[in-house]
Amino acid sequence: MNRGRFVVFEGIDASGKSTQARRVADERGARFTFEPGDTLLGAELRRWLLDARAPMTAVTESLLMLADRSHHVATVIEPTLAAGRSVVSDRYWASSMAYQGYGRGVDLARLRAATDLAIGDCRPDVTILLDVPVAVADDRRRRDDRDRFESADIEFHERVRAGYLEMAAADEMHWRVIDGTADEPTVSSRVDAVLAELVWPGG
Repeated sequence: MNRGRFVVFEGIDASGKSTQARRVADERGARFTFEPGDTLLGAELRRWLLDARAPMTAVTESLLMLADRSHHVATVIEPTLAAGRSVVSDRYWASSMAYQGYGRGVDLARLRAATDLAIGDCRPDVTILLDVPVAVADDRRRRDDRDRFESADIEFHERVRAGYLEMAAADEMHWRVIDGTADEPTVSSRVDAVLAELVWPGG
C-alpha cells in the first residue's frame, strides 16, 4: 500500500492557512487535522496553552506543544499515512520553531533536537507558508486578550513571521511561500499549483 501524502499549512494567525487546509483536505479526500488540540489529550493541552491567565515559561510552552505533537503523530498522523490516506495539517513542527523559537526566544538548536525526538521521521512532503504582513493579519482578526498568542504584541508576531520566512528560504525543496494577501480564489489557485507537483496515492 502506498503511503499517504503529508501536506502542512503554516503562517501567522489570520493568514488564511486554516481555510486552505480544510479546502484541500476536502477536495483531496485527505484527513484534515490541526495543532495543537486534535486529540483528547491535545484538547486539554490546548486549553492550557492558549489560556493567557495561566502564566508559563517559554520552555514550558514549548514542551507542552511538543507533547501534543508527539501524541498527535503517534495516534493520528502516522497511522493515517501508513494506511495510505493523505493528511493535511493546519500547523506542524515549524509552528514551534516560529512561535517558541523565533518568537519567544527558545534556543533553536535545542528546540530542533526536541522536535526530532517528538516527531521522528514523520516529515511533510511539502509545507505551504501563506505569508501576510503582520499589519494585514492584525486587521483581519479580532484580538483576544484571553489567548496567549493573539494577545502578544506586534513585535512578537513580526519575529514569528520573520522566522517562517527564514525557514522557508533555508529549505526551498520542501517549502513553498504563497502571498496570502491575494483574494481567496487566487490563493487557492496558487496552492493547487503547488500540490500538482505531488504524486498522490491513487493518482
